[in-house]
Amino acid sequence: MSLKTLYRSMTGVDTPMLLVIKDSDGQLFGALASEPFKVSDCFYGTGETFLFTFYPEFKIFKWTGDNMFFIKGDMDSLAFGGGGGEIGLWLDGDLYHGRSHACKTFDNCILSKKEDFYVQDIEIWAFE
Repeated sequence: MSLKTLYRSMTGVDTPMLLVIKDSDGQLFGALASEPFKVSDCFYGTGETFLFTFYPEFKIFKWTGDNMFFIKGDMDSLAFGGGGGEIGLWLDGDLYHGRSHACKTFDNCILSKKEDFYVQDIEIWAFE
């Protein structure tokens, strides 16, 4: 699956989205997005968006209120969180390479064992 396919499948969907990633190191982490993923010129979403990780134990990173950099989508990447030049969770257009870094939006730690990771499995659910 690619981001193009993901965006196309989101047409007509208007519910929060749960994104769960298993990386090549076997780590589980992801994001709950307050809105469906879409191509956008600027960040969108609400403070109900959050990041989470199961490494080294389950932890949720909620909105800090510092900025409104929740979700940003374009044809080359999908990003969650920002501030200080860093993105909380970033995925490339092929949904294969990713990066996680501490960001001001969620005051999160790196979600995986390493800042750069490879996606082994990805699942996305819509809520109704």
